[in-house]
Amino acid sequence: MNCSKFRAMIVGAALLLPACSFSESALWPSLTGEDPTGGAETQTTQQMAAPQATQIAANGGAGAPIPQLGTTDFKPVGVTPGQDTGTFVGRKVIELRSELQRMQDQVGQHNGELQQLRANMVANSLGYHNTVAGVNTRLQVGTTPGNPILVQQFNTAQSALDNLNTDIAAMNKLATSVAGVSTMSSYLSESTRSAFGVSGAVDEDHRQLAILQDEVDQTVVLIDRLLNEVTDDIRRQSSYVATERSNLNTLAAGIKTGEIYGASLSNVAQSAEGPGPIAGKPMDTSGRRPLVVIRFDRDQVPYQQALYSAVGRVLERRPDASFDLVAVAPTNGGPARVALNSNKARRHAEDVLRSLTEMGLPPARVAVSAKTLATATANEVHLYLR
Repeated sequence: MNCSKFRAMIVGAALLLPACSFSESALWPSLTGEDPTGGAETQTTQQMAAPQATQIAANGGAGAPIPQLGTTDFKPVGVTPGQDTGTFVGRKVIELRSELQRMQDQVGQHNGELQQLRANMVANSLGYHNTVAGVNTRLQVGTTPGNPILVQQFNTAQSALDNLNTDIAAMNKLATSVAGVSTMSSYLSESTRSAFGVSGAVDEDHRQLAILQDEVDQTVVLIDRLLNEVTDDIRRQSSYVATERSNLNTLAAGIKTGEIYGASLSNVAQSAEGPGPIAGKPMDTSGRRPLVVIRFDRDQVPYQQALYSAVGRVLERRPDASFDLVAVAPTNGGPARVALNSNKARRHAEDVLRSLTEMGLPPARVAVSAKTLATATANEVHLYLR
């Protein structure tokens, strides 16, 4: 007897044992099936998922690191004073110098707003991560489902993320203002160059114009860099907040069950190019080995952690994976009993699908169907990898 057959017999024997023979740390629900990469057979249990949960908590409990913000302090170069030469060009230089001073004042004001927004974002990000890490640490060591202390901490984390959204909105408004100043700087630069071609100027006019042009050019570069950094900060922070929104949804599911999951499955699934496949119509699962088997032979079967672990491992290897979720009912007991079991199995499948959605798996990745199985002794839900 080869090793693969021997392992299959062990799994089969475990499935035949009654639910009362398992403790909280028992190997249930069973996760069996083919390796998502198409290699050797993979068997996963809730106990095997513990090291992953420990690593998640050690990393701060959130799926995405705090994004790096820009660090430049955009201080204008200043405007060199000059004297009125009494010529038309001299008066034009005074006018342009005044425009440059006004523009640099605006740049200084926008720079102050940017530095304050960055400080707010750092504080809110750190507060968010510290709160989420505390929740995950508590979930890791074990707690009651719906622990009100964790619910309160969850609300605190959500408020910190809302504050980050407010900061991003303010930064978007700042970017619009800086873009307006950038347009003005281009006009001022062109006007300064054109002044060299105006007749009736004295040497002092051109000397002051040359100084003014240098300072205008430096200010234009400064404004462009300011706009680029603001835009980059917005892009990184927006992506970060979107990722953490998904992680919060998964965290809420963990608080509800009193178990630690980790980052949202949607963040793993989105690493594939494009939005990912659509599961479409259910496929024939005959002859295929399920990735996950959940037997509902008692109330409140604790399947969520093992389900998250199994699907997460698949998505790490195949971010574009889709699944078939099958409600399985036994055939014993006559037509009435079969019909009753089939309805219960469908409700269990709906619960499993809801759990997957709360964990972040896009519902379009899952096709749901139902069947009866003569070898089943209780209602089951099978999850297959397509």
